[in-house]
Amino acid sequence: MAEPKAEPKGPVKPAEPRVAERDAEAVSKFVESFAAQLVEAGMQRMPARVFGALLASDTGTMTSAELGEQLRISAAAVSGAVRYLAQQHMVSREREPGSRRERYRVHSNQWYEALTNREAVLKRWEYALREGVEGLGRETPAGRRLAETLAFFEFVDGEIAEMMERWRVHRDRVFGDS
Repeated sequence: MAEPKAEPKGPVKPAEPRVAERDAEAVSKFVESFAAQLVEAGMQRMPARVFGALLASDTGTMTSAELGEQLRISAAAVSGAVRYLAQQHMVSREREPGSRRERYRVHSNQWYEALTNREAVLKRWEYALREGVEGLGRETPAGRRLAETLAFFEFVDGEIAEMMERWRVHRDRVFGDS
């Protein structure tokens, strides 16, 4: 029969929280699968893969070297992909304190930022279409087509603004005020 274990003296130190082991193959499979969906939707392949890798990282940040190693791509490919993603407001660049190295970060609200930044594009299209309607004449077939296109973009613009407000309320309710 086993002897009872002696009770520890003094305060018991809690066990260190365990970090779940990452299955590199599962991460790679997700990154490539998600990237394929983004490519299908029109994004370039390298930015899609870099975005997927950042999204799948626990911290949401990676260096160029880390991205290159994980995705097996060159530093130049990472640089071009990050440049594109930053222009689309999908990632941001951050300097590592005390270093010249940059880290690339995907934020939890990247979809919100990317979509709301499209608003500026819609406004430019609306302006160009408005000029087209005026120049071609609203009563011409082309003018009518442009007017309908303009009305569509104005409608979408208003719907996006309302939807983004509903999202902010929903996100705060589900994930807490961030």
